[in-house]
Amino acid sequence: MRAARVACMRCGGVALLGMATCVPAMSQAQDVDDTAAPVQVSAARPKLSSNRWQEDWSALADPALRTQWGDAFKYIPLSDANKDTYLSLGANLRERTEMSDAANFGIGNPDNTYLLQRLQLHADLRFASYWQAFVQVEDARTVNKQVVGGADRNPWDLRLAFVAYVRKFGAGTFKARVGRQDFAFDLQRFVSLRDGPNVRQSFDAIWADWETGQWRFIGFVSQPVQYDDRHPFDDTSNHRFRFNTLRVERLVLGGNELSAYYSRYSRDGARYLDATGDERRDVYDARFAGKAAGLDWDVEGMAQRGHVGSKDIDAWGSGARVGYTWDAGWHPRIGLQFDAASGDGQRDDGTLGTFNPLFPNGYYFTLAGFTGYANLRHVKPSLTLQPVARLTVMGALGFQWRESTKDAVYVQPNIPLPGTAGQGGHWTGAYAQLRVDYAFNANFTGAVEAVHYDAGRVIRLAGGHDGDYLGIELKTMW
Repeated sequence: MRAARVACMRCGGVALLGMATCVPAMSQAQDVDDTAAPVQVSAARPKLSSNRWQEDWSALADPALRTQWGDAFKYIPLSDANKDTYLSLGANLRERTEMSDAANFGIGNPDNTYLLQRLQLHADLRFASYWQAFVQVEDARTVNKQVVGGADRNPWDLRLAFVAYVRKFGAGTFKARVGRQDFAFDLQRFVSLRDGPNVRQSFDAIWADWETGQWRFIGFVSQPVQYDDRHPFDDTSNHRFRFNTLRVERLVLGGNELSAYYSRYSRDGARYLDATGDERRDVYDARFAGKAAGLDWDVEGMAQRGHVGSKDIDAWGSGARVGYTWDAGWHPRIGLQFDAASGDGQRDDGTLGTFNPLFPNGYYFTLAGFTGYANLRHVKPSLTLQPVARLTVMGALGFQWRESTKDAVYVQPNIPLPGTAGQGGHWTGAYAQLRVDYAFNANFTGAVEAVHYDAGRVIRLAGGHDGDYLGIELKTMW
């Protein structure tokens, strides 16, 4: 049961396309398994993973499996007696051209066509049977981007650097990880790898994990990494921004997933439209997901309490995806998605109702990222097809409203759109999305996504307008 569950979590297909079955690596959906450990010895070449530290190359101890260019560097033996002691090197390169005529719906942002480039190099050391040391550096750059955000650019910096320990006992498996790392939960609605933008999110953290039978218990303390693009290797974390979590998971009714977690989100000097001060947010989350006879579903709800400065927090967020896949040619899947998040209902009333989406993935709605997960109602029907094994085509329509007209329309990641709070109605707008993913081979993938957003009255009153987005992406992994 546990093996089936982990395999499902590592497939990002549900996360992006709402597929009930695994989608090849061509998809922008990423591995969302949040295990802290290297995978056990495999009898075949490992599948390349967005989380490169999850790959186990010990199978290449067998010379017969060293069949591809560069295999001499994928498995460098360090012990004649133990094939599990080795060093593995690798790299990722992603090039994406984006054309947008209305970033932030054109409010303060001109039309722009630009290139996002992300290069990652890593070294993975396995030793002493139970240990792993992993280091990855990242060089994220922009070319011709006129407005550079915090997740766009980060030249040559340390993205990951941790030591992991994994050991099986009679009652279960213990896993731990210490150092700079990343993790994601479930569909990455609220805790994500942030793979859509150019700079992924990392955490300086201590993580522990105990798995026994159909149960899994996770706990970690962390300081989210804060990015600076002025000099190489200048990213930092500190006690002024912390994210700590206790989580429990269980397989129920076969392979279906039930999980819940509590997090403490602490950020000094937070600023919201209706509150300023130190943020201490208690987060309570529950989720149920599974599939049966072609039907798949994922339902999640989150409540947030605490305070920002002198104001109490009373916020909530929720999301649901349901779909049905036919076992027929092109494997058609009809999907329907619902999302909602609270906004602030009344200014100067001593309570902040604006939902904090924590660490959103940046492409949960679309890669264009027109809107964020705050003060929101969202309905999205979709159709996904696989005409051939390596090709996935998804088309969708999205309809959006504000939960509260007193609060603003929010853009990614959680930024109020100027001039929208307190004016206009609930209707935010509608969009059409078309995405095509293709896997040329196991190492090289491509994707094209187009989005048109028809802006509602509240955005137009603030000086915004309709938006068009086109993204063309090529990605190679070695």
